[in-house]
Amino acid sequence: MDNIPAKGNILGSVVPARYILAVLGSIGMAIVYGLKVNLSVAMVGMLNHTSIRLAAQADKVELHDTTNYSAPAELECEPTPSVGNATELEGPFDWSSEIQGIVLSCYFWGYFVSQIPGARVAELFSAKWVMFFSVTINVVCTLLTPVMAELHYIAVVLMRIGEGIGGGVTFPAMHVLLSKWAPPAERSVMAALVYAGTSLGTVISMLMAGVLTATLGWESVFYVMGGLSCAWCVLWVALVRDSPQQQPLISKEEREMIVTSLGGKTDDHSEHKKLAMPWRAALTSPAFLAILVAHVCSNWGWYMLLIELPFYMKQVLKFNMTENALTTSLPFLSLWFFSIGLSRTLDWLRGKNIITTTTARKIGTLFASAVPAVCLLALCYIGCNRGAAVALMAIGVTGIGGMFCGFLSNHIDIAPNFAGTLMALTNTVATIPGIVVPIFVGVLTHGNQTISAWRVIFFVTIGLYIVEIFVYTLFGSGEQQPWNNLPQNNVEENAEKKPLNKETEKTRV
Repeated sequence: MDNIPAKGNILGSVVPARYILAVLGSIGMAIVYGLKVNLSVAMVGMLNHTSIRLAAQADKVELHDTTNYSAPAELECEPTPSVGNATELEGPFDWSSEIQGIVLSCYFWGYFVSQIPGARVAELFSAKWVMFFSVTINVVCTLLTPVMAELHYIAVVLMRIGEGIGGGVTFPAMHVLLSKWAPPAERSVMAALVYAGTSLGTVISMLMAGVLTATLGWESVFYVMGGLSCAWCVLWVALVRDSPQQQPLISKEEREMIVTSLGGKTDDHSEHKKLAMPWRAALTSPAFLAILVAHVCSNWGWYMLLIELPFYMKQVLKFNMTENALTTSLPFLSLWFFSIGLSRTLDWLRGKNIITTTTARKIGTLFASAVPAVCLLALCYIGCNRGAAVALMAIGVTGIGGMFCGFLSNHIDIAPNFAGTLMALTNTVATIPGIVVPIFVGVLTHGNQTISAWRVIFFVTIGLYIVEIFVYTLFGSGEQQPWNNLPQNNVEENAEKKPLNKETEKTRV
């Protein structure tokens, strides 16, 4: 009987438990991000574009002379015959561009307030259940969205805030789990696998939302995608644990490997409870502040492409619903492949001692900022060349994948004991672009949906990418910071001082 392995060990020996966690974590991130961006695509079918356009034109007549608003011909793209003949979807809602901005940005109101509390709960109690809560509240709010939209746009705002509250705790919770499950040699790969789920979810969501909106109506987007996501909740509860020590579905060899690689601290749950967050040391650390600046600047570009890209394709390049969903979603698939490939390459180079962790993080971050910046700059000057625009956006979005093995993994490097809280801190501040971007774009494009208006938007994004490159290159670090183990260091120093004092007294005698 003793020689018969337990059922959990059989599964753990076939599929490493840490990759069960990583794959389910990736799917969870895909669900949360998919349910976040589906509204951006579905809204194209929810809105009565003719009514909104007429209202915007009426506003122009009331406020200014109409000649002031006639855009130069070269700044206005003409639809191709196939697109021009396509029937434009007209929905029931005549939400102005300002209301659209509020509906899209309010997600981040909830996202903003939930991260730090969620991170502390994940660190002190259970990251597994925090992540479960995140996905569950997103599913419930998504399923209720069509009913709420019929009531009033304010009801949709409340649903989006609820989704944001759930979405805000995903990165901190997964950072806590990765700090306990990911061996240092595999940290980039596991982090990229988990967080690249955001791009995979974006691809699937945009494609599904476009097809569902065009075929079954905009309501089906929320019912179908919300319903399918329920299966994840069951798998997560059954297969995931907070640490290797609590996981029955793991081999003895894998458990020992993970614990040993992490310095034997994976099972010190009580120790994590006793560690007080060194706020002052963290907030004055150049390594942490570099991550903060990179995260904020990168998120501006990320949300610009994630949320506003469908509107640019619709307003400026005149793509119809099917073309819009396809051209805006496929780049996120290439992002997924690129992020996995880059992370594996950087981990291999680190393993061979060719580059340091610091260099690896800076390379990933450089890809995530320089590539989209160059693509946006080129996009400003190609006019209505749709083919070139699609190619540039695809390359730019793909390059962003470097952030998953760049600054986004860096919190665990510099302070694994507080990885969740550090992620919550940077992601909370980095949520501000998510709130500002839709409103910023809505104001600039109100009654002026032209390339010239979007050129201003792109230049602001490029400027922030340049700030990210300089700050993170100068101050970023992949080394564990002294304040990560500050309480233990104090104890060790006090313990070392006593014998030294005794030896000194003997010498004096």
